[in-house]
Amino acid sequence: MRVVIVTESFPPDVNGVAHCAFQTARHLVDRGHSPLVVAPATAAGTGTGVDTLAPCPVVRVPSLPLPGYPQVRVALPSRRVAAAIAEHRADVVHLASPFVLGVRGMAAAARLGIPAVAVYQTDLAGYARTYVHAGEAAAWRRIRSVHAAADLTLAPSSPALHDLEAHGVPRVKLWARGVDTVRFRPDLRDEALRRELAPNGELLVGYVGRLAPEKQVELLAGVCGLDGVRVVVVGDGPSRPSLAEALPGAVFLGRRTGDELARIFASLDVFAHTGPFETFCQTVQEAMASGVPVVAPAAGGPLDLVAHGRTGLLVPPRDAAAVRDAVWSLAADPALRAAYGSAARRMVEGRTWAAVGDQLIGHYTDVLAGRRTAVAA
Repeated sequence: MRVVIVTESFPPDVNGVAHCAFQTARHLVDRGHSPLVVAPATAAGTGTGVDTLAPCPVVRVPSLPLPGYPQVRVALPSRRVAAAIAEHRADVVHLASPFVLGVRGMAAAARLGIPAVAVYQTDLAGYARTYVHAGEAAAWRRIRSVHAAADLTLAPSSPALHDLEAHGVPRVKLWARGVDTVRFRPDLRDEALRRELAPNGELLVGYVGRLAPEKQVELLAGVCGLDGVRVVVVGDGPSRPSLAEALPGAVFLGRRTGDELARIFASLDVFAHTGPFETFCQTVQEAMASGVPVVAPAAGGPLDLVAHGRTGLLVPPRDAAAVRDAVWSLAADPALRAAYGSAARRMVEGRTWAAVGDQLIGHYTDVLAGRRTAVAA
């Protein structure tokens, strides 16, 4: 099967969209398929070819940094998208979190008569509420218009699926995300790292992710005030300067990836996520694979991932006191933390990228069969 993955983000970017697109491309190669990635150019430039670490050829489309958030790049209008899809002789066009580049990919697929599968990943309506305090209805109109043109939309979680259907998006199915259970595992717990981060033996409570307003990491301020607790923040973004003031005593490690990130995850005692707009929340799943109990908001993707009272605790969104109290209850009970962590690891052991990648190929196959049936009729 020849697949073109049109994605709004791709490594070296570090975010959920980029990671999922990379894992999808790698799995397609592993299964003997022929993927091609179309993505915004990095700051280093544009071009076509095989990126250093990419599993397949990558076509880079000219892009500009997002004002106020230069780590995010937005693709510019380009004929490269349609040309890449045509030249690759794609059987399916995969649209990863379509917004700018994905819209052009959708239009090109329609002109060429190629089926399109759109993967919903970004809560644009939530971002509109956060950044402009308005525009939620307009965001949903855009989401609906883009995804309605696809043969199939894949939602990463049950709440995301219900949101899409409630706002009139047709042909939606559930497709969750995988986790690398070999890289992220409990036995990577590093006592030397723990002594470095918590020299007085403090309980380590970690956040991993983008440092941006929609993540609401400032909700960890109350956790910073707990006796015997040290907050560890991994990630970067425009909110880092303000968070350094809002979270006194927290350790900011910056962006970490790969095996180093896995070692940090496994060395935590509690993982705390604060963002209420997650359509999935990959870092929660990575914490669970690392055997770490999770505190997360009862909204969006974490509702599917965290079994309240078994693998962690769900708290009301945007409630700093609830986050603090949940962390404190786990801090006071080592046996409960251990039980939650063990249950979390067991829960995700079957959610490998290979397993969910095969599910995705099944969705492609169903879409192609549906197109053939429609033509025959």
